[in-house]
Amino acid sequence: MRCTAPRVLCSAALAVPALASPAAAAAAEIVGRDASNVRLSADDKGRAYVSFVEGKRPRHVFASGAINARQPTTTVRQVKFKIDYSGGRGEWKRFKNTCKPYDGPPLASFVAACKASDGSYWALQSWQRMLPNVGYLPWLPIQRARELRVSHWRGPLAKLEVYQGWVYGGRFEEIFGRATYMGQAIHGYHTGRGGVPLDSYGRLIYVDTFNSQYGRGWRRENSFVAHNPSGMFCYGFYPYATYPGYPQRRKDKLIGTGERYRLTVSGPGVTPDVSWVGSGLGAYDPANAAHAARQSDAHAKVREMAAAYGDQQCGHH
Repeated sequence: MRCTAPRVLCSAALAVPALASPAAAAAAEIVGRDASNVRLSADDKGRAYVSFVEGKRPRHVFASGAINARQPTTTVRQVKFKIDYSGGRGEWKRFKNTCKPYDGPPLASFVAACKASDGSYWALQSWQRMLPNVGYLPWLPIQRARELRVSHWRGPLAKLEVYQGWVYGGRFEEIFGRATYMGQAIHGYHTGRGGVPLDSYGRLIYVDTFNSQYGRGWRRENSFVAHNPSGMFCYGFYPYATYPGYPQRRKDKLIGTGERYRLTVSGPGVTPDVSWVGSGLGAYDPANAAHAARQSDAHAKVREMAAAYGDQQCGHH
């Protein structure tokens, strides 16, 4: 899903990057990695059947028991699938598919989707969630893996509202915005020291950059959490040499500004993952009237959002 941003672009403070890639939280749930020959079907009992090949091994997986997402209360936990990796102990051989062709909204990282007889949707998406940060090439198999993720929902998807601009007098590009689901902010309640979510409501926003100083193609820039309770975020593209805990030591500082950017966030509950893609801005030119107007609008937008959502963490530099 893409968010069409107005001319207003951003000027804001830092997001808190996650120092390590997190374990999977309850979300569009992982059912396999580096899957091929993927098939999706669903029945009238609220079950999805996913078949695929992982390595050389055929897999038969049932997902059931969850749809959409819930807001936190003192008694209700986040929804989560019941996953049966046994294929119902052979029941997959007799599974009757009643799912119809998909007619829902466009999905990022699309693999397969269908419309169940009750009007709900099932979908499969696949992307590299665990890539190392600041342009490092993967050195572990799990970092390279493409996760196969299943979701189940009715109604709208989560939304990324995204703006761009420059900070520190135009020295660095920056992205800011807000993550929401059905008009409510997406955020967690507890994070670790490195910014990794510690509860099932937390969602990391992953930033990828295309054709940057890191190299050709898409590279992972970083990941960070949206603010509690506003759902706002702001991230600057600042120079990095190396990154805490990484085995390779990079001597030169590189900046991840690129030709394009992609933001991806796991949907709340068991809803689909969503993405935004936009072009890079290039170097700031204070003599350029369009750049000056963009910055003026950015400052106004930051103030507007800060007032509307009570969040002063994305301030003007």
